[in-house]
Amino acid sequence: MSASAESIAVTTQSFTGQLLTPADPAYDERRRVHNGLIDKRPALIAACHGVADVVDAVQLARTLGFEVSVRGGGHNVAGRAVIDGGLMIDLSPMKGIHVDSSARTVRAQGGVLWSELNRETQLYGLATTGGVVSSTGIAGLTLGGGIGWLMPKYGLALDNLRSAEMVLADGRVQRASADENTDLFWAIRGGGGNFGIATSLEYDLHAVGPMVTGGVVVHPLGDAFNVLRFYRDRCASLPDEAMLVAALQTAPDGSNAKVVALAGGHCGTLRDGEAVFGSVKRFGSPLLDRIGPIPYASLNSMLDPAFPRGALNYWKAQFLTDLGDAAIRTLIEAIEQCPSPMSAIFIEHFHGAASRVPVAATACPLRLTGFNVVIASQWTDADQTARGVTWAREAFALLKPYLARARYVNYLEDDVRDGAAVAYGPNLPRLRALKARFDPTNFFKQNVNISPE
Repeated sequence: MSASAESIAVTTQSFTGQLLTPADPAYDERRRVHNGLIDKRPALIAACHGVADVVDAVQLARTLGFEVSVRGGGHNVAGRAVIDGGLMIDLSPMKGIHVDSSARTVRAQGGVLWSELNRETQLYGLATTGGVVSSTGIAGLTLGGGIGWLMPKYGLALDNLRSAEMVLADGRVQRASADENTDLFWAIRGGGGNFGIATSLEYDLHAVGPMVTGGVVVHPLGDAFNVLRFYRDRCASLPDEAMLVAALQTAPDGSNAKVVALAGGHCGTLRDGEAVFGSVKRFGSPLLDRIGPIPYASLNSMLDPAFPRGALNYWKAQFLTDLGDAAIRTLIEAIEQCPSPMSAIFIEHFHGAASRVPVAATACPLRLTGFNVVIASQWTDADQTARGVTWAREAFALLKPYLARARYVNYLEDDVRDGAAVAYGPNLPRLRALKARFDPTNFFKQNVNISPE
């Protein structure tokens, strides 16, 4: 028996999950992630059932000399959850969720998706900031920041994180919180997967729903210039309870007509939500108006159909200096050139509680008010890959005169230059020092990597 086979055999004796090789029938399904463009083949997949399995997987990777990737929900568009030739530590079987409705907290394991968390917390009319696509995993989204409908009122997902149980690069299990391992707690709130594996996360919950105000208003692309100017101006006076996202896309009704849509969510009273979105509903001559009372869980999954699992994706995203008229015209020009009806350009507005946190308070530096543009290129025919990637890059190049330096780490493509510097800005020196302390050998590097100091 080889040394590697012997090591795997020893680990198998205690491992309660599955250790899969390319010969196993379940291997291909386990290695697939949300983005169908990603086709990596790990040498070994450790599908974990608990914390001890994660520790075993880390120790096995060290013994075998394998590089590792960590999968939670597998939604990262750059495909960082899976690795060629190494060991993928798969947390997706870890689905435990416990809601403490009296304390208004929830603890969930690292394989939980936002749709699953919302289902449990909404039983009590409670929620925390979660992804705008509900099939996203809680761990990856939170560790990188956490954009969601509730962020203007309650901050990013990481601002609601009370504690996390982490498996470190040496296999130790540590709890990170505001009063325990505080440096680690600072680093994981924005530092992504650089500092360990989050096997469980504890969040603050807030009284939200079950009914909120939300939905979408759709206009023809010919009205896009005026609609986006209205969107820009309306965002300037939104209360913390409300969030608006604009989208330039192809109508999903099969007409192949390009449209501009305004999607919104309001977590306050239904009466207040109706008042806030009244001007959105009245503006212009919409083709469709679907803003009204909606279950919070439905609001959080409203965009899911636009991002089907297995579609081929290539994204570019960055903040704008401002959403001026010239930038608006450029965005419209870009969508007019879009080759795939599945592709879209999203404009996310940041304001409120998420923007008022000091930049140095967490590792995530995106504490600004403004507009984040996401060029989400999607297609299903592999023969269209070059065309899909080229459109995203060309659209991004058109926007270059209007781009700020700020970029959201969870949206960063895999080929971006100096990703850590772009994503972390003034917080990078402290992050490098902490990386040297918690992961001096850079064991966790399949991410927007922070090199040790």
